[in-house]
Amino acid sequence: MPTLKDIRVRIKGVKSTQQVTKAMKMVAAAKLRRAQERAVMARPYAAKLKEMLASLSGKVDTSLNPLLSIRPEVKKVLVILITSDRGLCGAFNTNIIKLAQKVVTEDYASQYKNGGVSMICAGTRGFDFFRKRGYAIAKGYPGLFQNLDFSIAKEITQTASAMYLRGEVDKVVVVYNEFKSVLAPVLKAEEILPISASVSGKESSSDYIYEPSPSVIIDELVPKHLNTQLWRMMLESNAAEQAARMSAMDSATENAKELLRTLNISYNRARQAAITKELSEIVAGADALKG
Repeated sequence: MPTLKDIRVRIKGVKSTQQVTKAMKMVAAAKLRRAQERAVMARPYAAKLKEMLASLSGKVDTSLNPLLSIRPEVKKVLVILITSDRGLCGAFNTNIIKLAQKVVTEDYASQYKNGGVSMICAGTRGFDFFRKRGYAIAKGYPGLFQNLDFSIAKEITQTASAMYLRGEVDKVVVVYNEFKSVLAPVLKAEEILPISASVSGKESSSDYIYEPSPSVIIDELVPKHLNTQLWRMMLESNAAEQAARMSAMDSATENAKELLRTLNISYNRARQAAITKELSEIVAGADALKG
């Protein structure tokens, strides 16, 4: 049975932990506000680019741009995985890593068996997980979210596009968390190359006059589209991470509160037992003296 000193030490430790988790929750809440604003602001631009590309692709010969052409056979796949750099965010990383494993080993099982699946890992957690397990990692970006910048998204899409153009991969899929609400992130595996297969939505009913020409415009839009879509996904994942961390720290704070309540009850019971024991010993000693 723990002594009064042991219980006091544990109570002190739990109080200290509670203060840390409460502070981390407040920090995550502040970061979430900024991350959510950035993600929401990126959505309209990304959606409009997708809509324009869908409209233009119906008016040009897509074979003129190799990034718009669907390959007849998919032998090699590149998976871009977006995770966080740090833990203490609940099941955020675990869930997205499980989805990435499913995409690699089940959705593209034949390619995986033939060594045709490679990965680009954005974020330390995913990079460490798949590197330790011997997956083929084309490039890793640990520490990405320490200083999240558009140039990183541009670099990743340039790498993926170059691999696609060289014939090193036939399809590029991004696995990430899409931010919907604090309690409900959405796990997604979204194909970004070839673009003709990933751009969705109805062709615009509006008729535009294109200058200089649809083909020239589409050549300019394709890299912008890829950069913008991946940047949006990274912003969505960052917002979802902060929401998960805030929720996890809130749960930890509440658990610490409940644990403190239980420890205080145990402390009071142990103290009462110690006092009762001392009184019994005093009474027994007095009786012995009388005898």
